Amino acid sequence: MIRIVKNILLLAVMLSCATTTVHAADIDKRPRRKTEKKYTSPEDLKLAQDSIALTSSNDTITPKAEVEIKRSNTLSDIDSVLAMWRETSTVEYYNKYFNDFVLAAERIDSTLDNHNMDSIYVARLNALMSPIPLEYNKEVRTAIERYTSTSFSRIMSFAYYYFPMLEEELILAGMPVELRALAIVESGLNPLATSRVGAKGLWQFMPSTGKEYGLEINSLVDERCNPRLATKAACRYLKNMYNLYGDWTLAIASYNCGPGNVNKAIVRAGGSPKDYDGSFWDVYAGLPRETRSYVPLFMGATYAFAYHEAHGIKYSTPAMPLAVDTIMITRPLHLEQVSSTIDVSLELLQMLNPEYRLSIIPATTKAYPLTLPMERITDFVEMQDSIFAKDSLYLGDYIIHANIENKRNEAPPATYHVVKKGDTLGAIAKKYGRTVKQLMNWNGLKNANSLRIGQRLRVSPQ
Repeated sequence: MIRIVKNILLLAVMLSCATTTVHAADIDKRPRRKTEKKYTSPEDLKLAQDSIALTSSNDTITPKAEVEIKRSNTLSDIDSVLAMWRETSTVEYYNKYFNDFVLAAERIDSTLDNHNMDSIYVARLNALMSPIPLEYNKEVRTAIERYTSTSFSRIMSFAYYYFPMLEEELILAGMPVELRALAIVESGLNPLATSRVGAKGLWQFMPSTGKEYGLEINSLVDERCNPRLATKAACRYLKNMYNLYGDWTLAIASYNCGPGNVNKAIVRAGGSPKDYDGSFWDVYAGLPRETRSYVPLFMGATYAFAYHEAHGIKYSTPAMPLAVDTIMITRPLHLEQVSSTIDVSLELLQMLNPEYRLSIIPATTKAYPLTLPMERITDFVEMQDSIFAKDSLYLGDYIIHANIENKRNEAPPATYHVVKKGDTLGAIAKKYGRTVKQLMNWNGLKNANSLRIGQRLRVSPQ
């Protein structure tokens, strides 16, 4: 086990050295055959680790060893190994976490009457030991039953991708990781979710609130849809509310209805917002109807995430890589420039970079992040000259920086396309940097081949 850990650390050191080399512009420019090798099992990982030849007996790297490493392992190989390790670690962590609660549920069920679900729910909630008090009543039971239905399987699938990111930001902000469940309530872990009143993203920020918390929102970029940036903004909002009320249930309630409505509810309950020491349940009757169910939904989602297996919920990991990394882009780039050059599909790039409304990164005055599968980072760096050389092909008028700035400064209106003779849904999707599935969802289409000439199609999520 120690040897495996050392080898993994060795790979990390190698990658760190390789990254430094990349930024120093010392990349070997000779044509390189694209490797298709992926390490997909622990056995493959061990073989890759064992292929690293060390020249000393105490597992330290010498200059001679570094030369051997460069000969036998390309940077892309190392990226693939680290990606597999990251994905395996994520799955193993959550499997252990869930297994602990499977055992807890079995222990609880063995000591209680299986016909009395109320007592079972209470005992299971108590076993979660959350710093946010998880009460139990009929509203919470309703929320538990809502989230322990089969529809929760999709949410569980995407939790493997989004929750590590959310947990990291919550921990960095010094906040309870259980707040991750709010993203389930808000958006069902869909970064493109849009409410009927215009709230958007994993955390459902309204445009004004998003801008207030530093998120860029215009015709080209909507950072409400960037999972990490939106989570950082949500952390700042929730921390401000917790500092105001000193209670997480009231902070959560204010996320739904705003501090003004929470303050009114406190006054109706006979308290003062300045020094109130009660909780959500003490002001429940004075809150807006939607907010009365909001905190119970948070508790139900928290329960369902931990105990989904006890309810027979089955799922698979999402159709997106669990190991990703980012590269900062400093000049305009269309995502299709990337997908047409390295082995990553446009649809996947759009899933990993949902903040770019037209699939364009408008990097004229500042750098923007491009999220890629970890195993494609080296491919991008080595092929970036070829990628950026395609800007006139894919950016069109946007290659002129002034046009990008004008578009960036526009308000983000809904965009429509009028179907003409010869149009196909695939061609329309490509023109606007969307996917066929997105266009079908936004327009309520059941058949991609049923377009009519003159039909007005929405081609943006707004």
